[in-house]
Amino acid sequence: MGQSRPCRAKALVVEDDPLQREMIELLLAESEFDVISCESAEAAELVLQSNGDHVVLMLTDVELAGNMTGVELAYAAKKYSPDLDVIVTSGKPLRQRLPDGALFWSKPWAPLDVIRVAEMKASELSGGGSRRS
Repeated sequence: MGQSRPCRAKALVVEDDPLQREMIELLLAESEFDVISCESAEAAELVLQSNGDHVVLMLTDVELAGNMTGVELAYAAKKYSPDLDVIVTSGKPLRQRLPDGALFWSKPWAPLDVIRVAEMKASELSGGGSRRS
C-alpha cells in the first residue's frame, strides 16, 4: 500500500498471428515488461514515432498484415531509436540483410528464448550489466 513501482520497460510485439502475438505478450508480461502489440508494421511504426524513446525491445515477424515487412520495420525502428533491441522472426530463411544490431530468430523458437532476452534486457536496464543480446 502506497508503494510506487518503478516504470516498467516497454516492449513492442509485431505479429499478425493472434496466437503467436498473445504468447509473446504473456512471456514478456511475465518478465515485467509493459507490452504494446500491433499486427502490422504500419501500426508499429506509429507507436515508434510517438513512443520510440520508451520502447526498449521489439519482436517482429517478417511477414505481416499490411504493405510493410518486419525487415523494413526493423530499419525504421532503428532510425527512431538506434539503441532499440530488435528481434526479427520467420519460419522461412531470411533473404534480406537486417540493420546493425538486429537479431534473426528462425521459427519455431522456444518460449524460453523470449524470457531469456527479456530478462537480460531488464537486467541491463536496472544496471545489472550492459551485455547486448
